[in-house]
Amino acid sequence: MERVVFDNTSLNPNFIGSWNLEPSDLCDEIIGYFELNVSKQKKGRTISGLNQNIKKSVDIAISPNEIKLPENQVFNSYLNALFTCHKDYVSQWPFLAGFLDRVEIGSFNIQRYQAGEHFQQIHSERTSIESLHRIFAWMTYLNDVDEGGTTYFSHYDLEIKPRKGLTLIWPAEWTHAHKGNVLHSGSKYIITGWMDFCT
Repeated sequence: MERVVFDNTSLNPNFIGSWNLEPSDLCDEIIGYFELNVSKQKKGRTISGLNQNIKKSVDIAISPNEIKLPENQVFNSYLNALFTCHKDYVSQWPFLAGFLDRVEIGSFNIQRYQAGEHFQQIHSERTSIESLHRIFAWMTYLNDVDEGGTTYFSHYDLEIKPRKGLTLIWPAEWTHAHKGNVLHSGSKYIITGWMDFCT
């Protein structure tokens, strides 16, 4: 994994880890999985339910027991690469190693946004009793995006342009409130979820 540094923010550190995913052809395989599995596609939801004024996308949710299926090998490969990024993240902030020797990943989503779609509400990933177990959020952009579709972290005035393979890990707390800006053309694919305390 190649670590990426964002230099377009004046607030450092921002605790948003970023890497280029390797191998990048995993991105193409995940997009292929999404497009082949039309029956699994559903309108995107937030923790509070379906509201297309807040989030407009099409998602496939992958549960932990599905990862073991032979046709889902790509997710094992992806999660191995993601945990390499996580290991590097912990190495940057040694305090984490003192209490965070293991994390787990529950269900996660593959999402497709098309022109005019978005996750426009500023939000964070740990905002209720139901989400207290989340430590980090993670996301990989699966394709390049030319117009719109950026991720905006409001407290840091940091806007990140989607680029194939770019992988982010950030704290689930309110300190990392963010939104997905409207996509103006083409399609945007991401894979995203959370790292949780082990039960």
